[in-house]
Amino acid sequence: MISFWSTLGRRAGRPRQAPVMYALIALCCLIFLIGPASGLNPVYGLGDDLLAAQREYFRHWGVVPAELFEGSPRAVLTPATGLFVHGNWVHLLGNMLFLYVFGVMTEERMGRIEFTLFYLCCGYLALLGYAVANADSEQSLVGASGAISAVLGAFLFLFPRARVTSLLPFLFFLPLRFPAWVVLPFWVALQWLAAGRASSGPGVAYLAHLVGFGLGFAYAWARFGRRRGTGRGLGTTVVGDGRATRVKPAPAPAPEGENQP
Repeated sequence: MISFWSTLGRRAGRPRQAPVMYALIALCCLIFLIGPASGLNPVYGLGDDLLAAQREYFRHWGVVPAELFEGSPRAVLTPATGLFVHGNWVHLLGNMLFLYVFGVMTEERMGRIEFTLFYLCCGYLALLGYAVANADSEQSLVGASGAISAVLGAFLFLFPRARVTSLLPFLFFLPLRFPAWVVLPFWVALQWLAAGRASSGPGVAYLAHLVGFGLGFAYAWARFGRRRGTGRGLGTTVVGDGRATRVKPAPAPAPEGENQP
């Protein structure tokens, strides 16, 4: 597994403004804590009762591809509700870390309303894309990784030279710094390879990552064109909308897994 650490910006004199991102993180955490997946809510019991409650919860709120195209109004909404449901603590924390790191600069570049619509629409379409490709699957699909992958795709287009520190296991987790245009395509390649080997059972929905990333990059390209932000110098500054921003390293994410995108 590879953990990526990216740049988090802070404009001189005041912190970055990303209220939508913070609201999304808070909502996902709240839903997780009160649901059965956290294991903290006594309403769902323990042992086998808890496991049964988790399965039912994921099936009700998550995407079940085999049920999605039957025409049920509830099923049509599940690609939206599934974005806010996570399978376990690692799944939640990994996704929220990715969103926190890459979402700040992306939201500030897009604006609050546009970022909200971008996140929800790309997330919906990423889960829908996975469901179309696995139309006979009875597995529940939950998680925000499709939407967050779209944020990564947009970040790559908007800030391709932002410096990213990567911790590589095969190099004994030696931290190495690369621009986003090197790190994020490498991450996409890993998702592509993993998607080709993925089984139909529970696991990580790598295809949702790929669909989300592609949608995010395509949207940023169509929306911002040549007006994207660019990193300069040694990566200590990222420029977007003509405003200089001092950046510092901060953690960013990796994949996860009850088909969890």
